[in-house]
Amino acid sequence: MSRFQKIAAKLADHSLDAMMVTSAPNRFYATQFRSSAGMAIVTRSESYFFTDSRYIEAAGKAVTGAVIRRNSADVSMVDLANEVLEKHNIQRLGFEEQYATVGEYNTWKEKLKCKELVPATQLLTDLRAVKDEEEIKTLIAAQRIAEKALQEVLEFIKPGRTEKEISAFLQYRMLCNGADRMSFEPIVVSGVNSSMPHGVPSHKKVEEGDFLTMDFGCMLDGYCSDMTRTVAIGHVTEEMDKVYHTVLQAQLAGIATAKAGVTGRAVHEAAAKVIAGAGYGAYFGHGFGHGLGLEVHEDPSANMANDKPLPAGAVISAEPGIYIPGRFGVRIEDVVVIEENGCRDIMEAPKELIIIK
Repeated sequence: MSRFQKIAAKLADHSLDAMMVTSAPNRFYATQFRSSAGMAIVTRSESYFFTDSRYIEAAGKAVTGAVIRRNSADVSMVDLANEVLEKHNIQRLGFEEQYATVGEYNTWKEKLKCKELVPATQLLTDLRAVKDEEEIKTLIAAQRIAEKALQEVLEFIKPGRTEKEISAFLQYRMLCNGADRMSFEPIVVSGVNSSMPHGVPSHKKVEEGDFLTMDFGCMLDGYCSDMTRTVAIGHVTEEMDKVYHTVLQAQLAGIATAKAGVTGRAVHEAAAKVIAGAGYGAYFGHGFGHGLGLEVHEDPSANMANDKPLPAGAVISAEPGIYIPGRFGVRIEDVVVIEENGCRDIMEAPKELIIIK
């Protein structure tokens, strides 16, 4: 079944006559074609994709299962959409309220010839939450690129290198190893900066006795990788060793809990219990993990807010951490695929504490 057919099959469940897809990630999901502009409309019987002259030739070769039309200065996407709405007598049209701007919504409300615009992002969110085997293969390939860059950066790191230099090297190596681009700006923080979970790489030099946390990932064929490793420079104190291995045990506890039917909250709580039991509960402030796919943060998540069961085929990060303000922080992140009887960790990078001499 094509992605267009999957969307069409869910329209009745959401009481929709058609779904309008305009955001970049959801357009890619539906069409499996990357563009900076475009609109897809999926009706119960037929699908359509509109794009401009920059992409029309490539779209004609890449997009299957849809009628492809070109918009222009004379014929706007709204004009093309209205042709479809009138042809199929569309009354209830779903749109992506979580992505649309107020300006876009106001334009559609004024100009689209349908009875009702219905917020329906959830239809696409639910479909994207369950990955098929091809998607998982692509996610694994993206992870391998990031893991290779990790091995290379471990040879590059030494006292005196700055956080910015290490971040630049990671990005360069991921691109050299086949990445299309980064999933996000890498987080590379050391020493006291490592206590900030989303700290920004600075000109601070890595020093003996520092923890160095590197959170990074790349995109391949539209899909994201994401990983974090914390390494030590020179040596660790007894407390640093304790914190590192507490985080590792918390991650393993969450991974052991994760399976289809278990709530995201339960997975988070399994990890949080380990951290709290070691006396560091106040220093773990974020969720255990987030969904990963076409976006680096998507549904479903493994955090206190998610009391819904995780579906088989979901891909989530596993990234607990401990962050002691003004001192240091540790985070270890893998990516797992949720399965009926457990989960599969798709990471191959080692997790034992690495001390760079």
